[in-house]
Amino acid sequence: MPERIMGTVKSDAEREIVLSRVFDAPRKMVWEAWTDPKQVAQWWGPNGFSTTIEEMDVRPGGVWKQVMHGPDGTDYPNESVFVDVVQYERLVYTLTGGFKGGSPVKMEKTTTFEDEAGGTRVTMRAVFDSAEARDQNVRDYGSIEGGKQTLERLAGYLTHRLAEATAAV
Repeated sequence: MPERIMGTVKSDAEREIVLSRVFDAPRKMVWEAWTDPKQVAQWWGPNGFSTTIEEMDVRPGGVWKQVMHGPDGTDYPNESVFVDVVQYERLVYTLTGGFKGGSPVKMEKTTTFEDEAGGTRVTMRAVFDSAEARDQNVRDYGSIEGGKQTLERLAGYLTHRLAEATAAV
């Protein structure tokens, strides 16, 4: 919904980042890759990053604590609280995080999973408190390119899992 600020209407589009990709994998497999902490740790984050999942309780009110480790040794601790979870369809959570000395990150994220063209479309939508907060996040954290790279890493992970499943048959 648009937000009213001092008599003007400010669109969510000015405060959001939306990334979407179709994966050549069934929705259940994509969902599990996204919600199983052992699998998430295999692909989460931009190129060169690794991720330690400290806690991941995928249910409304559940907490997801993780630390992304940058290739330069910088740690990026994040904590999310799930607001809405609809199995195989949608995850909604609030995220706070950043790195020591960096600008704090705060956003609401919605990730949807939809059947499309024999695969699964994943759409990630991050909404910030303001356009300025979104722009700062893009500048300080490279969140658009990082999000694209994260989805690319998920694609590689799913391709590997599908190959393993095919070989096992």
